[in-house]
Amino acid sequence: MGWLDAASGYQVRLGESGRVQARNGKGKVLSAMPASIKDDPQVVQLRQLSEWLARHEAECLSAVDGWMVRSLPVPWSLVAEVWADQAWAGALRDLVVVADGEVGFLRDADAERGLGVVTLDGDTVRLRPDVVSIPHPVLLADLEELREFGAELGVEQKVQQLFRQTFARTAHPVGKTSVDDFSNGRFEQLNHVLGRCRTLGYPVRGGDAVYSAFEAGRVVEARFWIGSDYPEGETWTGELRWTTEDGTALPLADVGPVAWSEGMRMASAVHAGRVVEEVVAQ
Repeated sequence: MGWLDAASGYQVRLGESGRVQARNGKGKVLSAMPASIKDDPQVVQLRQLSEWLARHEAECLSAVDGWMVRSLPVPWSLVAEVWADQAWAGALRDLVVVADGEVGFLRDADAERGLGVVTLDGDTVRLRPDVVSIPHPVLLADLEELREFGAELGVEQKVQQLFRQTFARTAHPVGKTSVDDFSNGRFEQLNHVLGRCRTLGYPVRGGDAVYSAFEAGRVVEARFWIGSDYPEGETWTGELRWTTEDGTALPLADVGPVAWSEGMRMASAVHAGRVVEEVVAQ
């Protein structure tokens, strides 16, 4: 973005980092915004634009993450249409996609030329499928090979896919409905674990950290107990379980691979913030 005239001979612009910059009449870019122009209309408008762009980028990332977690088929024409928007293109570029039976990294999308995809053979192909899907990594049979090839290509995914932490579903006794792997994690205050959930982006309802996954045509909620007593009081984590939207408990054998992986990922991330007692050597 070019420089705009502001008061007192200063000029301002929105820098590449999204921060509003100022320079004086001699053309020197200043490290901080002069107090005399902090409320200048140009500065205020640029600051509002910066905040809007940050929100827009976050919304694009959230939308694409939702497509990936749900492995939703997306019309390729929609991908081509939004690609002109830098925020959308940044969220989509380098993700592993499946289109017309081809699996590869999405590098380009153009309404005339189609999708530009780099396959595992190293070939760049142009595709015009009806739909394109962005699979959850737990569903990618060639995940390790894709990770190695992605490293060679130097891909940079803004939406976690290739290196998203995944958990393969394990065998459990028939009828079992909960996982205890992350139980008994102690937090000095319930406030601490609530803050961790907020930071990680997991809502809390009724004492549970919750992740909603859409899989096999239904919504499945992963619920991880973190406590519901006094916010300043001590708390311990409990069971991880999965339910339908109406709260009906699901046997572990009925939990799909994506809901399982995302639930375990949530519980693992929350549990990692627990108080770890130091072991004193004797």
